[in-house]
Parts: sequence; structure tokens; C-alpha cells
Amino acid sequence: MKLITSRDNALFKELKQLATSAQARRKAGTTLLDGVHLCQSYLQHCGQPQWCVVSESSQHHAEVASLLSQAEHRLILADGLYQVLSQVEHGVGIFFVAQVPQLVVPPQVTQTAVVLDNLQDPGNLGSILRSAAAAGIKQIFCSPGTVSAWSPKVMRAGMGAHFLLEIHEGVDLLELIQHTTIPVLATSSYATQTVYDCNLRQAVVWLLGHEGQGLADELMDCATEQLTIPHQGAIESLNVAACAAICFFEQVRQNLAQ
Repeated sequence: MKLITSRDNALFKELKQLATSAQARRKAGTTLLDGVHLCQSYLQHCGQPQWCVVSESSQHHAEVASLLSQAEHRLILADGLYQVLSQVEHGVGIFFVAQVPQLVVPPQVTQTAVVLDNLQDPGNLGSILRSAAAAGIKQIFCSPGTVSAWSPKVMRAGMGAHFLLEIHEGVDLLELIQHTTIPVLATSSYATQTVYDCNLRQAVVWLLGHEGQGLADELMDCATEQLTIPHQGAIESLNVAACAAICFFEQVRQNLAQ
């Protein structure tokens, strides 16, 4: 394993670019997986990363050492250099540099999927991805205005869900939905039908929109049904990630009850 101690090292400079620049990550087609859990999940579901990077002081940590023994391309950084790259405070001291999957958008949606219009918060997106994976949903379609699904913050919030999903970014959602033959469901506080009264024992498309503005009007107009989630108390609406989880797991409940 190579130990890097100098800030002038070419490979360290390359890693610093990836760690600090979303543009550099997009250009390289990579993401950073910071922490033991994400690295374990990647090895389990995806295989080898481009690089396994650890801090000098963490290389003998039991879980880190196990990951190091499984990785083919390994780097050890002096602790001071590692801290420059890590975006996790008080982390264990390991991250992977991994390729972002390049997927072809299907011509139409034929299985239960999630369509995300202009979501902005990394925590919300990561939580939705985690709920979708837990509910057995595979396909995710994101509009060009949605926060990058493979950004390190979304990766941490997703807790490994990314590796169980097919995530399509920069998708023309209107064109996608217009070619979809299964029901398209959108949540709305103005709807009269509740999510609990809707038949979810079938493949559906879940439409979810911007945290403040909601779905674009043209997407809402394409919805087969608009659903509401009844709630008590003087709260106008639910957080979009909480809304998504309720919808996904109501569908799970209905399917399990069959």
C-alpha cells in the first residue's frame, strides 16, 4: 500500500479535486463513499472501487482493516492530508472513490417507480432513496433540477440504498410520464382521495416534487390520481421524505395483505 505524505503528490491533488468539487466529480463520473457502512455496502453490491483511501491512524481499525484487505487499489494518507479530503467530522477514516453507474433511460415505466421533480435537499433525497429501496422499489427518475443523487451528502443520507436502485438523472419527466401506461400518482393537500383508499396492489409511478413549490403544474396535470395523506394537528403539509415513506409503505402493506 502506498503512503502519501506530501500535499504536492499528484494523486493527492486529484483526490482533493474530487473531494471538493462537484464539477470535478461529474467530469470524472465518480462519487465519494465516506465511512465504513457505505464502503461495505459498495463492496457487497457493486464490487471493487477505483480507490480505497484511509488515514494513516485508522488503517489498523478492525473494520477499516477488513475493507483494506478486500480492496485492490489502496492508498494511505497522512492524517493531516486525509482530514483535508474527508467531509465527515469525527469519521472512522476511510472512503472509496467509485464510479457512478451510467444507465439508459427506459422508453416507458412498467414497474413501480419514483419520479422526483426538482428536489433540493440532499437529506430529503437520500431519505427517499432509502425508503424506496426498503420498499422494494427499483427505479428512480430525477429531473435536471434535482440535487445530484450521487453527491456525498445524498450518499450518506441514503445509507447504501443507491446500490440497490437504478437511478436516472437529468430525465425529461414530462416525456417519460406521457409514455407511461401504469397509474401515475401525485400527492396533493387539495386532493379528496386518501392514499389509504387508493388501489396500490399494482405497479404505479409515484410523483414527488420540490419541498416548497411541489410538483410542476404540467406534471400534476399528467397524474392519473391525486392523493392526500390525512393528518391531525395544525400542520399544513408533511415533509416530502416523510410523505414518500408513507406512500411507499402503504403500497407494501396493501401487497402484503393480499
